Amino acid sequence: MKSKRARKEIVLQSQTIGNGQNQSQKIRAAVFEQGELMEVFEDEGGSSHLVGNIYRGRVENVLPGMQAAFVDIGLDKNAFLYVGDAVPSRFDEDEKASTIVQDRIENVLKPRQELLVQVTKEPVGTKGARISVNITMPGRYVVLLPQVSYIGVSRKIQDNNERARLRDLAAASKPEGMGVIVRTLAEGIDGDEIAEDIRQLVAFWQALVPKIPHVSVPGLVHKDVDLISRLIRDWINHDVERITVDHDEVGQILRKALREIEHPAAKQIYVVTGEDLFEKYGVDDEIRKTLRSKVWLKSGGYLVIQQTEALIVIDVNTGKYVGTHSLEETVVHTNLEAAREIARQLRLRNLGGIIIIDFIDMITEEAQKQVINELETACAQDKTKSQVLGITQLGLVEMTRKKVGQTLSVRYTSPCPNCDGSGRV
Repeated sequence: MKSKRARKEIVLQSQTIGNGQNQSQKIRAAVFEQGELMEVFEDEGGSSHLVGNIYRGRVENVLPGMQAAFVDIGLDKNAFLYVGDAVPSRFDEDEKASTIVQDRIENVLKPRQELLVQVTKEPVGTKGARISVNITMPGRYVVLLPQVSYIGVSRKIQDNNERARLRDLAAASKPEGMGVIVRTLAEGIDGDEIAEDIRQLVAFWQALVPKIPHVSVPGLVHKDVDLISRLIRDWINHDVERITVDHDEVGQILRKALREIEHPAAKQIYVVTGEDLFEKYGVDDEIRKTLRSKVWLKSGGYLVIQQTEALIVIDVNTGKYVGTHSLEETVVHTNLEAAREIARQLRLRNLGGIIIIDFIDMITEEAQKQVINELETACAQDKTKSQVLGITQLGLVEMTRKKVGQTLSVRYTSPCPNCDGSGRV
């Protein structure tokens, strides 16, 4: 039985910021699912997004004590290269497991050594970007691994027959010596479209390779696509029922791109000019609410979300909700609603790391399983990898979510100069 489709709408708003020659175009995108805001993206003049960019870099420092190196790639801060990302990836026959090469950083890298690297994580706070020598080229249906021979299929595709079909299609189309990972969007897609996606990525890589030696060190070799192209590549799937934009030019770009991939959303693009779409859809109001530590639930309960650099702590409270029948029914209802909202808040705030959730104490094991299942189901809609690990001996739910990019708090607030960052402005 297929899971219920999440009705999605994407709202795109562009605005000019700055004056005179310093003007730049800022594009913002909001993703709604079932009418609720789930994620917000920005792209200011194409400069704010670094993940996926490829650089020629130079090793500045090799740190044996950290088994890492700092590499100058031309940004304000040197990028961080962990030893596991400094060696070519190797894979077992089992596509789920990769063989980690055990080597020491001082045996792999030397100061002043030149490298071709790709940004895998945005700079956060005082930390520079994280990079890898393992280059990937994402397409709509596959990710090309131009330097390693390997075939993989997204773990979110769970049907074994479909996984086998996609593996065979990828194997038939990939060049010798290159690898392919089939993306979740490829589920149900025919072989011609997958083969065309691979062909385009291979052609792009082959055209890029001769240019690499001519790029100065440090220097940018390849910049990932802009926000609109990333939305088409990564976000506009068959769940998207409507796209609203505020400029006809943006609408035309989207229609053309979606027609090329025969996506039905090409006929569901609406242009609304002369209005602030983020105000109309309540996006900025929702962002302001999300920047607070307390989050109210519709029932009257609430969450308290506190963030440190590596740990997120979430407390669930019944608040104003008093239920109707029994204490256990009140507790379970609040926890189920909280589980759905927690998954949403993690996506909207873009929180990552270790997450500890203090649900209201439940008496029965059945109720605990019900809440855990609700949390896992809600998190399954998240493109960013997360894992619910279960209940600890203290009765706390432990989970993890991969850190990807900057949090909403970092993007929309700044440290308070009067309290040395213990509060936010």
